[in-house]
Formats: sequence, C-alpha cells, structure tokens
Amino acid sequence: MRARFINQRMFMVLVTIRNTILKLRTAYFRKIYGMDIAEDVRISFKARIDKTNPKGLHIGAKTYVAFDAIILSHDFSTRRHDAKTIIGECCFIGAGSIILPNVTIGDHVIVGAGSVVTKDIPSNSAVGGNPARVIKENIETIAYGMIKHDD
Repeated sequence: MRARFINQRMFMVLVTIRNTILKLRTAYFRKIYGMDIAEDVRISFKARIDKTNPKGLHIGAKTYVAFDAIILSHDFSTRRHDAKTIIGECCFIGAGSIILPNVTIGDHVIVGAGSVVTKDIPSNSAVGGNPARVIKENIETIAYGMIKHDD
C-alpha cells in the first residue's frame, strides 16, 4: 500500500512539473513571439504553432490544443503573411487537426481529430472531417472544450 502511495505522489510531482513547463512555453510564445494567447491555454508539446506570422494568432482562454495539431497564420502560396487566425474561448482542437490561416473559430467549439478547418466555424458547435463541417450545433462546453453535462 505504501509503494502505491509513493508512486501516486511521484506521478503527481511529474504532472506538476509538466504543467509548469507547458505554462512557461505558452508564456514564451506570448513574450518572445508576440502571440495573443491567453495565459490558461494548454498547448501540447507536439502541437505546431505558426511562427512565421506570430502576431496573427489569437487563442482565447481555457482552450486546449492537442498533439499533432497545426495552427497556421500565414499562407506562403498566396504570399499572405498578414493572415489572422482566431480561436475562441473554451475550445478543443483535436489531435492531428489543421487550422488554416484567416479562419475564425468561435467560442465553445470542438474540432474533431484529423479535421481540416478551411472556413469560419460558429460558436457552440462541433466540427469534423476534411474539409471540416459542422456535425453538431448548440453544444455547451466548459474549460478546455469539455462537453458540459447536466448533473
């Protein structure tokens, strides 16, 4: 029983260290690159954030960006390096999804894993597919895009 307690305690210490490093990384994006990212945004270490036009990226509070997600804020092929990519509050950006430049994602949106977001997404919706389309409307999310359940 004691070994289990020690293992659980060590795990929580590692989680705390990881969360601190994630917060420092997000602060680095804000301070060094000038990205408009809320302080409580969680971005996976494996997520890729466009640094070509860092000031064109805006991510709202309590949003989670999962691993292998790509968020672009410039379009090299059309020479548009002034694009604005906006992600609202309490959103979840699924693993392996791609958010293209000049897209606005509203508040309380869930982007399914592997989705390619090519156009604006209204608030309170879930999207999926390539290209992403609305698959559910009028959803309610809490922090980090978790679906709100009525208890």
